[in-house]
Order: sequence, then structure tokens, then C-alpha cells
Amino acid sequence: MAINERKVIDLEHGWEYMQKGITKLRNILEGLPEPQFSSEDYMMLYTTIYNMCTQKPPHDYSQQLYDRYKEAFEEYITSKVMPSLREKHDEFMLRELVKRWSNHKVMVRWLSRFFHYLDRYFIARRSLPPLNEVGLTCFRELVYKEMNTKVRDAVIALIDQEREGEQIDRALLKNVLDIFVEIGMGSMDCYVADFEDAMLADSAAYYSRKASNWILQDSCPDYMLKAEECLKREKDRVAHYLHASSEQKLLEKVQHELLFVNATLLLEKEHSGCHALLRDDKREDLSRMFRLFSRINKGLDPVSLIFKQHVTAEGMTLVKQAEDAASTKKAEKRDAVGFQEQVFVRKVIELHDKYLDYVNNCFQNHNLFHKALKEAFEIFCNKGVAGSSSAELLANFCDNILKKGGSEKLSDEAIEETLEKVVKLLAYISDKDLFAEFYRKKLARRLLFDKSANDDHERSILTKLKQQCGGQFTSKMEGMVTDLTVARDHQSHFEEYINNNSQANPGIDLTVTVLTTGYWPSYKSFDLNLPAEMIKCVEVFKEFYQTKTKHRKLTWIYSLGTCNINGKFEPKTMELIVTTYQASALLLFNTSDKLAYPEIMSQLNLTDEDVVRLLHSLSCAKYKILNKEPNTRSVAQTDTFEFNSKFTDKLKRIKIPLPPVDEKKKVIEDVDKDRRYAIDASIVRIMKSRKVLGHQQLVMECVEQLGRMFKPDFKAIKKRIEDLITRDYLERDKENPNMFRYLA
Repeated sequence: MAINERKVIDLEHGWEYMQKGITKLRNILEGLPEPQFSSEDYMMLYTTIYNMCTQKPPHDYSQQLYDRYKEAFEEYITSKVMPSLREKHDEFMLRELVKRWSNHKVMVRWLSRFFHYLDRYFIARRSLPPLNEVGLTCFRELVYKEMNTKVRDAVIALIDQEREGEQIDRALLKNVLDIFVEIGMGSMDCYVADFEDAMLADSAAYYSRKASNWILQDSCPDYMLKAEECLKREKDRVAHYLHASSEQKLLEKVQHELLFVNATLLLEKEHSGCHALLRDDKREDLSRMFRLFSRINKGLDPVSLIFKQHVTAEGMTLVKQAEDAASTKKAEKRDAVGFQEQVFVRKVIELHDKYLDYVNNCFQNHNLFHKALKEAFEIFCNKGVAGSSSAELLANFCDNILKKGGSEKLSDEAIEETLEKVVKLLAYISDKDLFAEFYRKKLARRLLFDKSANDDHERSILTKLKQQCGGQFTSKMEGMVTDLTVARDHQSHFEEYINNNSQANPGIDLTVTVLTTGYWPSYKSFDLNLPAEMIKCVEVFKEFYQTKTKHRKLTWIYSLGTCNINGKFEPKTMELIVTTYQASALLLFNTSDKLAYPEIMSQLNLTDEDVVRLLHSLSCAKYKILNKEPNTRSVAQTDTFEFNSKFTDKLKRIKIPLPPVDEKKKVIEDVDKDRRYAIDASIVRIMKSRKVLGHQQLVMECVEQLGRMFKPDFKAIKKRIEDLITRDYLERDKENPNMFRYLA
């Protein structure tokens, strides 16, 4: 049986056939008239390679064909591609390059199909570079390496032309830059080293030139508009033709030149810098400033510093205005000073609203600006005005809003809103305990003298204070409000008791408010010699109270009581609303026509200070119920008093006020006393857990623990440490006097 042996194809003969196919392909790429490859053509070319690679040695021409495949590209590039590129320049050269690269990729695709059998077996076995890679490497070695510098310069020149406002062919640039990416065959090294680095350096130089002109010519808002527009355009540039990986690097270069380099000059421009924008309320420009400077590292630090300085200056202006107003009004009237203080707090609230809105909107709620606002307000909110601390001013402001007949006439919603804002301001005040004490005094007056306008508001602000400062801060105040509710129940039970016991009738209408000592401010309680009518009232209530509880002791605070008494004057009988002290003094004149100062003092059993106050209110003030000898404006111990039977007034019912006692000094003393206890407790707590601690660290921990309520004075802490040593809570280390030990 005969075997059909395949005819051996000679290398040169076979290559001659392949050369015809390669020439046809080149002609098609060059645009010469040439019919397209048919499937038969393709199959014949593929089969020729297949046959030449599968012949028995020495006729296996795989290696030679692999080499000639590469040579076919090299010959084409050298003879056709490079001459056409070398004769063109700028944009024309770029267009030619794009065309040649596109053709080259087509050629690689077709030839690697013809020579595909090499890829499958010969290349795989020998671990050689695949055909596709060989084809692209030829272009890189012969075209790219020679042309990339010229190409890069031409591209950068076009980018700069576009920056200057000229129209350019963006699609062309996209195609050219794709060559830089594709030539890396999966790596970005060529794009970065041969194009991107130079493009970034050129961009930096371009914007450096622009910035140095703009910073001299333009105002800060105009400069920022230009900078924002430039950044937008550069981003757009990346989207259209640069590689996405360039975006961050390019924007950082532009930001560095436009913003970082000129930051100080820009922010401190005299008539249009950050200070001026804040002064003139240029919100849009400030928002732009935030957006731009938030892009650069630590770019917002100087902006927030200027913001803090500006808010501090505005606040200090308010303090100064309030000081000036108070000093001019002091000569006129105390009420006017009080009104000025109200105006001051209201203006501080408005200032806070304004700049908090800046922080939330212009500065996108950024922490740095919240911190700047807090620090600025802490500076001027802790300044006093006209001898009053800010803690006192805030407490007075709240009192004015919450009491009946205050100068602020507000709707319920407005009151709620204002209270919310006052509590926010309290966060900036270091002496929160002082505010609490002043507030408690005012709250006590509102509750006891029925001056509170609305119980809901009273409870509402306590809830807000509790959220801001903790439960301990408001526990006493909440107790006071609860006490009043309980006291009303007591009163209704007392009235039932009187109605059910005919012997227990006090003879006059009596209302008693029972309070819990721990919750309320401390009041002086003297053993006032009560008139007989009142003694019976006290006895009746004591009997009633003992039916309720046997374990509680009642202490009567006559200084807070009020009485309605009838004065039978010659012109007409009038009802006088007076304090228990004043009533006790007036009732003495039912049995005596004339009394000297010492007699009144001994019969009432009060101190000099209190007797002077109440006699002054009855004989030297607006309503002269008593005539005084001699008739002077002040009360002396040698004066005598008699009932003024001729007294009259157009009203049938009048209230005779007692001159107010300035409680500020007592409040400050009470707070100082409480602080001493707080510092003691804090030191003992720290030392109990640490056992041994150095002086400096103990002081710092103590300040940190107490900082939420007040800023303890270092000297005060040192004093308390010495006191605790004498009381055997602590001892000094024998070798190191700056070290303390806890004594259990």
C-alpha cells in the first residue's frame, strides 16, 4: 500500500509565498488598491506556516519563521513608517502617529493570525515572547523610543494652548495618550515616565506664572473664582483625554501652585481677604474659600484661626459696648443697667446664631470651625460686664424671660427657642456652678412669690440644663419645682383639716409652703417675736403637720412670708400687702402710739440690719405708713416712730416693698464654699484610686475632673491639699515633698 507523503516546503520558497501575503497586507494598510483577504487566502497562508513548522527536522523552520515574523515588522517600520513620521511636525505628526499606530495594531493582529501555529506550540514550549508582544515591541523600540519626546512636547504645547482658551482636537490627544498607555503593555511606566512627569512639571510652571500675576491684580474672591474654575477645567481635561490615574496628581499640582504657595497672601489681602469676607458677610465667597482650602493639607488651619480671631473681636466689641452703656446708665438708674445686660445677652445669642450658621453652612459643619467658634466664645463669654459675671448675666436673662412681667414679651415657641440658645451659651462659661447658684436664687423667688409665668417653661429649661450639664447640676432645682407641687397638696389638706376641726381655726387666712431644706438656697431664720395673731397660726399648722409626719422638723423662714393687713387711716381704710417682718412691726403700733428704735428692735428680736431695712421701707420710702422723728432720709438708732393716721393713697390696695438685699456677695461666698468641698472630694477620689501621686499630676487630674463645672484655681487646689494633709487624708513623701500618699 502506498503512503501519500507530503511534499517538503523549502524555507525560501515558503517565505516567498508568505512575503506575498505580507506585501498585500502592507498595501491594504497604505491605502493602495488591493482586494481584501478572502478566507481561502487566509487558510493558505496559515497552512503554509503550519506545514513549514510540522516538517521533520532539519526542515522544521519554526525558529526561522519566528525571526522573520519580527523582521517583517522591522522592515516595514524602517522603510515606510519612520520616514512618514520624520517629515511631519506638531499636530500633523501626532495625526500620522495615531494612524501608524492604528495600522500597526491591525498588522500585528493579521500577521499573528497567519503565524498562529507558532504561538500555540513553538513559543509555548520555548517560553518565548508571544507574537502579539513581539509586534508591539518592534513599534516601541523603533518608533516610540525615537518619537516620544517630540510627541510629548507637541501634546503639552496643545494642552497649554487649550488652557489659554484655544480650541484643540481633544480626540486626537486622547488617541495619542492612549499610545503611551498601550505601549506599556499592561504597565503605566511609559505613560508616567515619558509623558505624565513632564506634563505635571509644565502644569506647575504654567499655574505658578498665572498665580503670581493674579495675586497682585485680583481681589481674594476673584482669585478664588479663577482658581475654582481652573481646577474644574483640569478635572474636565482628565475626563476627556488624560488617563484617570493623572487626576489626583494633576489637581494636587494645580492646588499647590494656586492655593498653597499663595495661601497667606490670599487670606490676608487687606480689603478682600478672609477678615473682610467675614466682616462683609460674603457667605458665597466663604463657602468657596472652604471648598478650595479643604483640598490642601492643613489648608483650613489659617482660615479657622482667622474665623476665631474675627468672632472673638466681634464678641469683645459687644462686651465693650455693654461696659460703656452700663457706666453711662449707672448714674441714671439700676433698671437701665439691668436692661443693658439683657440687651448684651440677646446680642451674644444673635452673634452665636450668626456664626453657628456660618459653621454649619459655609464651613460644612467642619470640626475645626466648631472648635474655633467654641474657643472664641469661651474667651469673651467669660468676661464680666459692669461688675457682673457672665454666669450672673445669663441667670438674670433667664429670669427675665421666665418671670411674669419680664421685659421680654415672647411667644411660647420663641421662649423655648431662646432658652435652648441660652443653654448652648452656658457650655462656653467656665463657672457653671456660679450660674447654677444664681439661677437657683432666681428660681426660688419666682416659685415662692408666684412670679413664674409658665411651669412648662420652667421644667423645659431644667430638662435642657440636665442634658447639657448632667443630672447633678439640676437635681436641686428639680426638687424645688416638685416641692411647690407637694406644697399645694399640703395646703389643700391643711384647709380640709381646718374645716373638720373647729378648735383648730387660726382666725385668719393662712397659706403655708413647706420646702425641703436641701433643695433651696439657705435663708436666714431668726426667732422673730411674732404678734399673737400669728403665733396661733403657727401652732395650728404645727399640730396639723404632726398628723402627717412626726420625723420632720419645721424651721419657719419669716423673711420670705407676706401678709395682707388692713390699715385704718383717717381718710379711709386701706389694704397693705407687706412682708411678715413689716407686718410684725406695724402691728406693734396697735398697742403703742409712739415707739423708739431700740423698743422696736427688742420687741421684734431682729438684727440692726433687718430693722433698719424694714423701718426705712415704712417711713422713708414711697409710702410713709409711719412718721419718723427726725424726718430724715435714713434711719438711725435714736429715731422715734409713730403711726401716720393721715396717710392716704388713690389706690385701696398697695404693696409696700422692702429694699432688695444684694445677694451677689452671698451667692459668691456660697459657691466658693461648695468649690472647696468639691476640690476636697476630687482630690480624695483621685488619691484613693492612685494611692501615690506627684503634685503636678494630682493638680492636673483635679482640674480635669472639675472642669465641667468650674475652672479651679491652682492656688485653691494647693490650699486644699495642705488642708487635707493637716486633716490626715494625705501625707507628703518623706524623701520627695512633691509626692503625696493617701492615708486610708
